[in-house]
Amino acid sequence: ELQENGTLEQLVSRYFGHDDYLEYVGTRTFLAHLDERLPNYTELFKQAARDTNFDWKLLAAVGYQESHWDPNAVSPTGVRGLMMLTNPTASEMGVADRTDAAQSIDGGARYLRSIKDRLPDSITGDDRLYMAMAAYNVGLGHLYDARKIAELRGGDPDRWQDVRAALPLLQEREWHSQTRHGYARGGEPVIYVRNIRRYYEMIKYVERSRQQFFQLEQAPTSEEPLLLFDIVPPIDQ
Repeated sequence: ELQENGTLEQLVSRYFGHDDYLEYVGTRTFLAHLDERLPNYTELFKQAARDTNFDWKLLAAVGYQESHWDPNAVSPTGVRGLMMLTNPTASEMGVADRTDAAQSIDGGARYLRSIKDRLPDSITGDDRLYMAMAAYNVGLGHLYDARKIAELRGGDPDRWQDVRAALPLLQEREWHSQTRHGYARGGEPVIYVRNIRRYYEMIKYVERSRQQFFQLEQAPTSEEPLLLFDIVPPIDQ
């Protein structure tokens, strides 16, 4: 559908341009999967969203970052399934079969909610969401370590911008030696959150455009045409 009506090419050009070839190709792949794979799991994401008070499109973005919406995905470290749950996390969330898409999406959504709920009350708004997503990737302990480093560097441990800058320092002995949980590949959760935010904005954009197309098709011919293709907002690092 996206390929046929030209929306894919328009989205790729608007969102990334053509300067970064790898991001360009990755975005085209994402938009193709948006047509081919996401419809198989949309209702599961919507149900999980209702149960956990998240936007289903955000959960879908997390699922794409984790597995490209592949319920049989497996990583070299042993995480598995559409939401890439570890064995301990799956057990904690009551997921018996990590390769079952319904169980994986439900368990992943509840795990993200549990992380978000455990964060200090001083972390609010989008900062709280982004830190929860980072902890989904790197672990809550390492997130707390990054908050400590942010504070040691004079930053605000409750602001994602400052914690984001501190996370890669978990790879440096000078910094991770001062933390409780030690070394972590702290650059990965930074990219992880950035990618999810991009996917989320693009899913919202496509869903909004589809709704506008539907409204346009249903509207009497005498009505003014609807504005299509809003600009996708930029995502910071």
